[in-house]
Amino acid sequence: MPFADGEHVRGASRRSRHARHAGRVANGVVCGSEETRDRSHDIDACREAALRLLDAAPRPSGALRSRLLDKGYASETVEDVIERLIRVQLVDDEAYAHSAVRHCAARMMGRRGAVMELVRKGVDRRLAQMVCDEAEADGVFSEAAWELGRRTARRTAGLDAAVRKRRFWSAGGRKGHNPEVLREVARELF
Repeated sequence: MPFADGEHVRGASRRSRHARHAGRVANGVVCGSEETRDRSHDIDACREAALRLLDAAPRPSGALRSRLLDKGYASETVEDVIERLIRVQLVDDEAYAHSAVRHCAARMMGRRGAVMELVRKGVDRRLAQMVCDEAEADGVFSEAAWELGRRTARRTAGLDAAVRKRRFWSAGGRKGHNPEVLREVARELF
């Protein structure tokens, strides 16, 4: 808020902007419970909120559902909006899961780690396991374990062999790799 001489009060406009976004103030008027109730069943407002969320980043339906419910929309309204977004292919859980698995593999994660990450991001556990099974059959996680082994070998060059193996096993365990694959990589590289 500017003073008469043009100076701004530090943080004043920021506070009011955050209050509006938090739903506490709309056009300078404090929102009442009746107005909030009406908004919770407003399918257009819910759709706009969903589209804003999808504009920021792709999301699976589970994460989108959670965010919309957190914003105070009624569950029936949220379900209607998500079904519509799925029908028009703006939300595609399987495509999101495949993309997320590629991202996990680039971070050298194993199958178990990728499933946990997908579930954490709101993908259905069965779908996450199915997509990870496909990736495992294609050798994606095996290659990620080998890349993790090569990087660990480069970073620990010159250290004692036991220390090098321990660091590799620790990293592989944290990233959710299969112990059989880790054993094969460790036998070959260390």
